[in-house]
Amino acid sequence: MSVPVAISPAELYRHSLRLLLDKDIPGWTGLWAEDGVMEFPFAPPGRPAQLEGREAIAEYMRPYPDHIDLHDFPEADLRIHETVDPRTVVVEMRGVGRLVATDGPFDMKYIAVVTVEGGRFTSYRDYWNPLAVLEPGVDFSGSTR
Repeated sequence: MSVPVAISPAELYRHSLRLLLDKDIPGWTGLWAEDGVMEFPFAPPGRPAQLEGREAIAEYMRPYPDHIDLHDFPEADLRIHETVDPRTVVVEMRGVGRLVATDGPFDMKYIAVVTVEGGRFTSYRDYWNPLAVLEPGVDFSGSTR
């Protein structure tokens, strides 16, 4: 997918959420710069703390829909804050859906610090709750949560 260079970080982020809801993982990873870096500062042991490059991010995200069936990022819970650096936004959001393995509910709040250059994600620090992956009977291997 080609993304216009003039797209703002907030617009790109909102577009990325629509792609995740559509389960368009190739489209989502196509929003990344070739050398983009995704970080998980609260990753539990055995989970990656950092992914370097679009290909590594794509490999990590590929099975996401097999683990989490996202239904919504409620607008009431989505806040995109601009920063003094016009390339960077801080995002507060909530994702809701269901866990595929258990058919149980999925409801997670996130904070992300995202930098965009040339219309592509270059840095994405995903602050999610690692306790959610410790839920018995839920296999999140290969997913982003």
